[in-house]
Amino acid sequence: MVTDVRTRRLLGAETLVAVGGLAGAVQLVTGTFTPPVTDLEPLGLSSWVLPGVWLFATVAVPSSAAAWLAWRRAPVAPAAVLVASGTLAVELVVQIPFIGPSALQA
Repeated sequence: MVTDVRTRRLLGAETLVAVGGLAGAVQLVTGTFTPPVTDLEPLGLSSWVLPGVWLFATVAVPSSAAAWLAWRRAPVAPAAVLVASGTLAVELVVQIPFIGPSALQA
């Protein structure tokens, strides 16, 4: 059982980010609530599937791993959270030039 307050915070935050990343990836892959495909024309893409896979790989997977490590109280959990935060930052830096800022990014 997770009892340390800091560990619970890491677990809660990373779980929330992982669920959000997964939900966003599913929305992009299925074409639900997506920005216009014209936003992808500079990249030569005609659907949101590849960006959905990218979102899953750069947000959902690292955050899920960090949450799991926090739940297990692994000594590397704080480092995993930093890595997950870094991949989330990369996702946002890559995303914003194409679709602009969005409330969903918060």
